[in-house]
Amino acid sequence: MKRTILFFLTAIIITSTCVCCCNCRSHAKLARPLVGTQWQLVQIMGRDVTPTGESYTLLFHADGTITGVGDCNRLTATYSVTESRALKIENLGATRRLCPDFEAENAYFDMLEGVTHYEMDAANMLLLSDGTLVAIMKAVNEE
Repeated sequence: MKRTILFFLTAIIITSTCVCCCNCRSHAKLARPLVGTQWQLVQIMGRDVTPTGESYTLLFHADGTITGVGDCNRLTATYSVTESRALKIENLGATRRLCPDFEAENAYFDMLEGVTHYEMDAANMLLLSDGTLVAIMKAVNEE
């Protein structure tokens, strides 16, 4: 009898620990979809970024296109993804306004064209290039 009670108590403790402490469940609930979420740059190449307004944003559309803004120029591109989260951004085009920080904007555009994969971490999208983290984008809102 004592063994049965001890067995059930142990099973209850283990089950409740797994359910309550599973960090992955909370991250899965917070994860945003790639398509339809507006993403804003918060870090590039290990440097924190403090964008203002709509600067450094991306919006992935279901038709395989991307729209967004760099420092001050609007951008468009095409993209493709796979189930393994491979991401390829191509045909990036932008308006040609003279921005206050054109070097940072060029670095942003170059980074986007070099992305090979993405990962989701709660409300953040991690952009990778051949396994190296190159940028972090935060979900701003959903379409």
